[in-house]
Amino acid sequence: MSFLKTLKISAALVALSAGGALANDVEVLHWWTSGGEAAALNVLKGDLETQSIGWQDMPVAGGGGEQAMTVLRARVTAGNAPTAVQMLGFDIQDWAAEGALANLNDVAAAEGWDAVVPAALQRFSKYDGAWVAAPVNVHSTNWVWANKAVLDANGIAVPETWDDFVAAVEKLAAAGVTPIAHGGQAWQDATIFDAVVMSTGGPDFYKAAFIDLDPAALGSETMKEAFDRMSFIRANVDSNFSGRDWNLATAMVINGEAGFQMMGDWAKGEFLNAGKVPGQDFLCFRFPGTQDQVTFNSDQFAMFDQGGVVSAEQAALATAIMSPSFQSAFNVVKGSVPARTDVPNDAFDDCGKKGMADLAAASASGNLFGSMAHGHANPASVKNAIYDVVTAHFNGEYDSETAVQELVTAVEIAQ
Repeated sequence: MSFLKTLKISAALVALSAGGALANDVEVLHWWTSGGEAAALNVLKGDLETQSIGWQDMPVAGGGGEQAMTVLRARVTAGNAPTAVQMLGFDIQDWAAEGALANLNDVAAAEGWDAVVPAALQRFSKYDGAWVAAPVNVHSTNWVWANKAVLDANGIAVPETWDDFVAAVEKLAAAGVTPIAHGGQAWQDATIFDAVVMSTGGPDFYKAAFIDLDPAALGSETMKEAFDRMSFIRANVDSNFSGRDWNLATAMVINGEAGFQMMGDWAKGEFLNAGKVPGQDFLCFRFPGTQDQVTFNSDQFAMFDQGGVVSAEQAALATAIMSPSFQSAFNVVKGSVPARTDVPNDAFDDCGKKGMADLAAASASGNLFGSMAHGHANPASVKNAIYDVVTAHFNGEYDSETAVQELVTAVEIAQ
């Protein structure tokens, strides 16, 4: 009998022995609460239901996951860890270092994960050679989303360069349209800053500043120019941006209230959920100046140690997450691309196909970089220090020159 069949039978027996109390079989903590995200998550729930495994949902709103991590810390401290938790990047490594995560090597070996998951993702999925998380997807973060009708009405083509983007934004502002939809939350500010820094300085500069944390790069004139560009963006968002959730900013573009949104590819799920068609109703393109680069994050589900042994339910959840059919079905809905390299692109729309092609090209050329804004470039302490400076600048507390000085100091202290 195969390992996978054994897992499925074991999980079914556990469910039956619980008297059919399937709702408690797998408790999953996550922050997928928007319409598009919830629709994607239902694909995973449905997959588990076919294996007679129930799903106890524990959603914690907040697009960047900060609130979810706060709730998780409280749960673990109380000795009541969930079965599985959605995590990003260095958060996975931090929990693994604490010995809190289950070892998934048996599942991974039986299903050949090493051969199909890119090394850039395995960097976060593994700890000390052991698989501790199952990657669901690869999100790229340096996207721009645009309302095609709004751009067409104002004679605006897809901007290729920063100067093109400035001209487009100024044309929308002159026409009385909000140029940029944005939510004033630290992770959203940082998502834009990620793309702006890559566009301003290029991939070598991005690596030096955000991955190597080189003080010379962090304190450079190039970084000051990046902050100047953030000031331009800040001047072209609406006055009600503060505290707005990302999906509400996406809705502004969907409804024609704004022209552009700079956001990761999870935004596409909102357009699809609203019945919009890529190329007809909305456009997807790389932030001007980053066409050959991809900054990424990867949603993964870490399995928390339930007493030293991976439970049948955890193994089944990991298996379901990593199955090619689920990876395709989930990512078609979510807007991301599969974490496996062997999933065909047939079911994906134009934006999805472009995302898969961009990812493959960036990986091959060495231009695939973990996103600073999404916990894949440096540990949380450094990421949060950068957040504080970027948001303070965006809200007018610092001018660009002061922001550069504060950035150098903040990163030095956080290391």
